[in-house]
Amino acid sequence: MELNLNHVDYLQVGVTSQKTMKLLPSVGRKATQKVAVADHDGVVTCFGMKKGEAVPVFKSLPGQKISRLELGGALGTPQEKIFVSSGSEVRGYTKKGKQFLTFEANLTESINAMHVSGADLFVCASYIYNHYCDCKDQDYYLSGDKINDVLCLPVETVGRIVPILACQDRVLRVLQGSDLQYDVEVPGPPTVLELLNRDGGKGGEEVLYGTADGKLGLVRITKSGPITSWELDNEKKKGGVLCIDSFDIAGDGVKDILVGRDDGTVEVYSLDGSNEPALRFENVLSESVTSIQGGCVGKEMYDEVLTTTYTGWVSGLTTEPQQMVAGPGDEIKMSRETQGKVSALRAELEQLQVKVLQGREKYQQSSQSSTAVSAVPVFSINDKFTLCQDDASYSLTLEVQTAIDNLLLQSDVPIDLLDVDKNSAVVSFSECDSESNGNFLLATYRCQANTTRLELKVRSIEGQYGTLQAYVTPRLQPKTCQVRQYQIKPLSLHQRTHSIDQERPANTLRLTGQFSFAEIHSWVVFCLPEVPEKTPAGDSITFYFQNTFLGTQLEATYCKGEANFKSDNISTISILKDVLSKEATKRKINLNISYEVNEDSVSHTLRMIHPKLEYQLILAKKVQLIDALKELQVHEGNADFLIPEYRSILDESAQLLEEYKKQPAHLERLYGMITDLFIDKFKFKGQNVKTKVSQLLAILNNYELDSLMDFFSEA
Repeated sequence: MELNLNHVDYLQVGVTSQKTMKLLPSVGRKATQKVAVADHDGVVTCFGMKKGEAVPVFKSLPGQKISRLELGGALGTPQEKIFVSSGSEVRGYTKKGKQFLTFEANLTESINAMHVSGADLFVCASYIYNHYCDCKDQDYYLSGDKINDVLCLPVETVGRIVPILACQDRVLRVLQGSDLQYDVEVPGPPTVLELLNRDGGKGGEEVLYGTADGKLGLVRITKSGPITSWELDNEKKKGGVLCIDSFDIAGDGVKDILVGRDDGTVEVYSLDGSNEPALRFENVLSESVTSIQGGCVGKEMYDEVLTTTYTGWVSGLTTEPQQMVAGPGDEIKMSRETQGKVSALRAELEQLQVKVLQGREKYQQSSQSSTAVSAVPVFSINDKFTLCQDDASYSLTLEVQTAIDNLLLQSDVPIDLLDVDKNSAVVSFSECDSESNGNFLLATYRCQANTTRLELKVRSIEGQYGTLQAYVTPRLQPKTCQVRQYQIKPLSLHQRTHSIDQERPANTLRLTGQFSFAEIHSWVVFCLPEVPEKTPAGDSITFYFQNTFLGTQLEATYCKGEANFKSDNISTISILKDVLSKEATKRKINLNISYEVNEDSVSHTLRMIHPKLEYQLILAKKVQLIDALKELQVHEGNADFLIPEYRSILDESAQLLEEYKKQPAHLERLYGMITDLFIDKFKFKGQNVKTKVSQLLAILNNYELDSLMDFFSEA
């Protein structure tokens, strides 16, 4: 059965955070539900629908930005009390809007995740988890990495309190009191947790999670350990998951999984007979989906998927058919109700246009007076700079609460801009003079009329580090601009992983000196992405990394006065040695540096580069042949006389050109890596082989793995 859902907009509030909209339980079995939504203006809005109009139940006064909204109540009763967190405070409202609770959690940072269960309140700031019962302190836990979400298994089913933290280092941490019971490794940084079917399934132990790189999974949190039920890969490169809910939208008696993503995608998955998720419905909105809920809002008897977007639009995907009435001659006419709505909207629009004109005139007049003070309009930006594992590139997503006019990108480090299909902005490049002003990239994106979200992709070169700056100018009067900065780190293409292959040939770098644990940690943060800013608890720490481009690995173990780095790529060790000695010199710290080079690691790295290089060379050759083959085809009238290999190049010419265009400078990048490997190998032996680079490039132009390896060993 195919799902047919129609889009309806209900209302717009201020800018919203993740998980700040809930549906209150319905009073009757088929009655419509009230909606509670909270925004960055600190306002909690509760509304219901009557005759197609949003009717407010209550609206709280503005205040500090609200980061989460949860429903609660005594266990076993309808969960209809509204709890919101803003700053380090939690407030509670009844369904009528009476405030019955103000609780100060006394945290030094703002609350960014919250869960309510009966008299138990679970709140998390960046690294700190706190559990309160009847507003009294119970448990406390300091996490090793940033906490993105918190959830507790249903106490009435499980019979005990089991809090689960979703942490940035690709781990779910299951707690018992103030202690860690066990870790659950997941395939990406988890951003959101929800109970399957809203009650955790049969035993109350089943938890759904979504990750920042768009993966979905279901895991059972049992007493003895985790059991992974399924994991869903993000093959179509959709956005990261921001919100999940369980609701039977298909009406077949089995709850479906509703998913909202940061690229505006709304999905409905059904669980098939083998309990594997299958995509049933997909719809794309123009901005990120911050909250998603299933229920009945617009009209009795018609279920819908309710969503809230970043700029505060509350809209539904309803099962109610859109009312179109067939008139004489089968022409489609709008129903009276819809016609009434359209004319009311037109009248409202005209009033608003008059108001805008009056406001503009008033501003122009006041700006000419001598006492006028210019007010810069404030606008909020939701930005995300993340490493994509699949193509070893960084994805930069910028979302603004109003339409973007243009975006200027500036970088003081060499980076490539990659093509993004979803991007409709017109890009133009400016000449850069990296010698005199340090600019390696200057690009301007001119956006179309209603663009509020831009997605860009950049690829950096390891060893070259600096800052990428984005200047965002929205369509606002007077003209204003905000600047956002993103650090390109020395080992920018490495990502955290749970374990590495200890059998590989490894090179080691050892540092000793008068540095503290906090100092060496700050240097590692400077060099590598995905390392928590906060100095880890304990006396020492080990992190594992994998290079997303080559698949080489790195192990970093350090404590006060000593640090050890192990990698199967000699260039990784070389970059670390240069950057760390530079950082130590800046702080006037004397370092003792020792290293061990494993000769086998060089041939091992060359073998890892080989399939990528071979693929790119074949691709380049095929692309070079396309024009000549097309000319032959035109000349002969058909391509039947060509050998099968050439015929297939002609057939696939569009895909080949597309792929070649998507990977600019891919060959040069691989050549650069091999050249660096060659120079680094001999640098550790105290030899300068830069004069032999031209010979190396000549070998690469007639590439064969064996001759390249011979050159490396003979040079």
